[in-house]
Amino acid sequence: MGFEAPLKVKHLGPKRWRLMAPLPYRASDGTRYTAPLGFVTDFASVPRLPLAYLLTGNTAHKAAAVHDYLYDAGITSRKRADQVFREAMRDSGVPYWRRAMMYRAVRAGGWLPWNRYRRRDADQGAA
Repeated sequence: MGFEAPLKVKHLGPKRWRLMAPLPYRASDGTRYTAPLGFVTDFASVPRLPLAYLLTGNTAHKAAAVHDYLYDAGITSRKRADQVFREAMRDSGVPYWRRAMMYRAVRAGGWLPWNRYRRRDADQGAA
């Protein structure tokens, strides 16, 4: 279980990185989730508030890239995507206190980007 490849990215600009290789992650239930080559991520979207960023910013990049992909692709439920994020952070060695904060943050505020992606999908399906 865990990540099956290293994270390889190219910085595109402020808060944007492109995956230069697929990033596969195998969850504890055996399901494999792969953020594909070329996927663009902002990693963990941590508010730039001084304390929040100090505690959780610039961490958990691999877990965040897979989580961003799961939100974007909509191939699982939002709840499952958030659970995979938490598990992937654990497998990456993120300390419990930090992953607990980050998990609670995506559970509390993740509905905004999740709904934005689902609206985009609905608009593309209607076109």
